[in-house]
Amino acid sequence: MAEITASLVKELRELTGLGMMECKKALSETEGDIKKAEELLRIKSGAKASKAASRVTAEGVVGVHTAGNVAAMVEVNCETDFVAKNDDFKAFANQIAAIIADKNPADVAALAALACGEGTVESTRQALVQKIGENMSIRRFTRVASDAQVASYVHGVKIGVLVDYQGGDVQLGKDLAMHIAASKPQAVTRDQVSAEAIETERKVAAGRAAESGKPADIVAKMVEGAVHKYLAEVTLLSQAFVKGDGKQTVEQLLASQKASVKAFSMYVVGEGIEKKVDDFAAEVAAMTKA
Repeated sequence: MAEITASLVKELRELTGLGMMECKKALSETEGDIKKAEELLRIKSGAKASKAASRVTAEGVVGVHTAGNVAAMVEVNCETDFVAKNDDFKAFANQIAAIIADKNPADVAALAALACGEGTVESTRQALVQKIGENMSIRRFTRVASDAQVASYVHGVKIGVLVDYQGGDVQLGKDLAMHIAASKPQAVTRDQVSAEAIETERKVAAGRAAESGKPADIVAKMVEGAVHKYLAEVTLLSQAFVKGDGKQTVEQLLASQKASVKAFSMYVVGEGIEKKVDDFAAEVAAMTKA
């Protein structure tokens, strides 16, 4: 039997895109014959998608596609940051964004049934799961068809922004999208912030102010001041423009170019997903024993 070396395992993994332990096991079963091991893995990987479907996908990328005044943004998740850097995985996300922009599906289920390559979006996803060896899912998407202009920005692969704006130029759109990615506003204007969020902030401010021991009228002013500050921090128009000197607000920037923001969308990969905490030492120990 041929020795199962690390380089042999690496070569098989590059050929199949599957996990290290799977490749090592296949080589052991085929007595180090890499061609037979590749065939074995291709047979076994047919069930890969269904076996991986229960695993948490909290990593991933944001794919964006813009065509004129239509833009789409999609979050595609995977299990590890390693796969999030995979070129095939990133290309898949951008391909899906282009399909969304073109076809305007109603939801993720409708998107899954659309044509993609030689099959559908879903069959393409399953094939990629089989190739890479990790579960992956299309979590959410948004599409903007503006009657004016739309700008997009992706920070790395983890934060994506679409901005529907009017007036100004292309550079203004890019600057607004970058600002949103950096400052993460919750709404364009103060009246768009949810009443629940404001009430929560008011309760927190009231609790802090009450501990000051100051008169009730002063406490009331402290609470209103805290809420005012909170709204300035979470609304786009009130924020200090990140590329400026800290004195100009986004609202003032827009006014200087006779422009306005109608709406924006921002995705942060994995936001709201409960991530699995791995015991890396235990994983290495298990691999060593295997």
